[in-house]
Amino acid sequence: MSDFYIRTDQLAVGYNGTPLIRDITIRLNRGEILTLIGPNGAGKSTILKSIAGQLALLGGTVYLDGSDMRALSDKALSRKMSVVMTERIQPELMTCEDVVSAGRYPYTGRLGILSDHDRQVVHESMELVHALDLAACDFTQISDGQRQRVLLAKAICQEPEIIILDEPTSFLDIRHKLELLTLLKKMVRDKQLAVVLSLHELDLAQKVSDTVVCVHGDRIERCGTPEEIFTSDYIRELYGMTNGSYNADFGCLEMEPPRGEPQVFVIGGGGSGIPVYRRLARQGIPFAAGVLHENDIDCEVAKALAVRVVTEKAFEPIREETYQEALLLARRCGEVICCARTFGEMNRKNRELADECREKMRGRG
Repeated sequence: MSDFYIRTDQLAVGYNGTPLIRDITIRLNRGEILTLIGPNGAGKSTILKSIAGQLALLGGTVYLDGSDMRALSDKALSRKMSVVMTERIQPELMTCEDVVSAGRYPYTGRLGILSDHDRQVVHESMELVHALDLAACDFTQISDGQRQRVLLAKAICQEPEIIILDEPTSFLDIRHKLELLTLLKKMVRDKQLAVVLSLHELDLAQKVSDTVVCVHGDRIERCGTPEEIFTSDYIRELYGMTNGSYNADFGCLEMEPPRGEPQVFVIGGGGSGIPVYRRLARQGIPFAAGVLHENDIDCEVAKALAVRVVTEKAFEPIREETYQEALLLARRCGEVICCARTFGEMNRKNRELADECREKMRGRG
């Protein structure tokens, strides 16, 4: 038996006999999630279709549990692997329950008659993805997000050992994105499934994946754990970002900051400044921020959006010279906003800064 449940050796994939990506090496154990990320058009879907057998391989081999996948019959493969792709399927005159029930056909006879056990599995699969209320609905008449849940129920219904999903969260709202990924993690853990998927939501990929494969150009550029892959500099490089920034610590994007001399000075800390930073950035108002400790949650967002940020070393009280730097900068701004509500010993001078600025503003009035 193979050490890996699924592995590929020297895979080449493409269309019409022309390879788009070569030397694809993927290794995945049971009980793990592997996620493909990369720009639009990089070839993530092509790789998934090739692994799933929907596209003919142009080179290399896919092994499932140590066996060449091409040696498996369609029925045997269907018992091992289920696939959810982004293409719209248009089954005629089929309810959602009918679509999910199709996942049981690898276990039925030639007539496709479902047993009581099969129907119970269908019911449980739809219940898992909160789709029971759609059972009698025409599959072609429901929303994209509802279709995605029904198709996932069909995949679960097959009771596979590996699930392949292409952008499974694309049409889902926030609630159902989290429910789907939570369900996948639970199935991976409880049933020791192997899951291969592609995701555009980097924050979700960072949180759900055991292994991340980066598809870039005509190659697999990197493969590693989320901690190895998700750095701000590398994600910027992978996606060719020229505007804004990606914060690997928060798993979020920030827009390009306003340019020009700062018009507002923001005193924040402990997360209190972030909503103000983003509001000012949306309004196109250049601003400065401080005094922020280098380990403060506000600091990274301020660095991405502010014209200037006055910082202090982590776990150190604000020094007099840092305070004077912030005070001078604040006095040059037309407005000072203090977001911080509490002040401890480490940021005591921020209270002095706020008080000093208030006095200055009163003097101007």
